[in-house]
Parts: sequence; C-alpha cells; structure tokens
Amino acid sequence: MSGPADIRVQSAPFDPGAELSAFTPLAARAGCGAVVSFTGLVRDLSGGLSAMEIEHYPGMTEKALAGIAADASGRWDLGPVLILHRYGRLGAEEPIMMVATASRHRRAAFEAADFLMDYLKSRAPFWKKESTDAGASWVAAKDEDEDALSRWR
Repeated sequence: MSGPADIRVQSAPFDPGAELSAFTPLAARAGCGAVVSFTGLVRDLSGGLSAMEIEHYPGMTEKALAGIAADASGRWDLGPVLILHRYGRLGAEEPIMMVATASRHRRAAFEAADFLMDYLKSRAPFWKKESTDAGASWVAAKDEDEDALSRWR
C-alpha cells in the first residue's frame, strides 16, 4: 500500500488541526482505516525560556526525513505519511513538529508514528538552541533518545 510521503521543513507556523483535517481524506481515499498523529510542542522546562532556535541544512534535512519516512513505509503497510518540522525562532508552547501516519489497521499506524518520532528525535539533522534570561545554549542529545532506537533494530 505504500503511500506518498509529504515532507515539509518550514519556518512558518502551522495548525495541527488543519493539517490533520487535510491528511485524513488522503488516508481514506487510499483505503486506510486508521490515522495516527503526533504534534510536538516547544517546552519551557526551565521556566525561563524566551525562545528556541532551530537550525538545519536545506536539502540535506529533507532528504534525511524522506529516508526516515521510506524506512517506516518499508516496515509497515502504510498509506500517506506526513512529516512537518519547523525551523527558525519559536516560542514556548508553539508546535514544533508533527507526524501523521495512515494504514489499513491501527497497530501499523501507531507503530509507524512511534518509529518516526524516535528517529526524528535522534537522527534528523536539526540543531536546537534555547535562549533564557541566563543566556543561550545548544540542546544536547539525550541518552534516552538514543536508547529508544534499540527497539527498532
């Protein structure tokens, strides 16, 4: 059933509800009975975040995300797949990224979305810098994000 992958890397804000509303009919037309989505938000874990800045290399980033989507489609019988990720300056609570997967049955849609999130978190070429009242610092990779990949190998 391998459906199309919609890969977008953009600076503009997006509306997760509108994105899901546009994605769902594509899934239905592809014969899918399940749609799963995840939206990530910028969190203010320290209580003093003034902004998060996300950098990437255009072209390289989209190619890497397309590869991650292709890996998911190779593992599960998926219809359309959406990966949307922002870059630039974002404030706390803003949507930073979204994935949506569709399949005939829910388990594949859930597992594929989970797979995408794990790989996006640790393999997508984005660099994040948090700015607070105390200054700015790059966000380091987390061991738990790397550990999450082990279940997919």
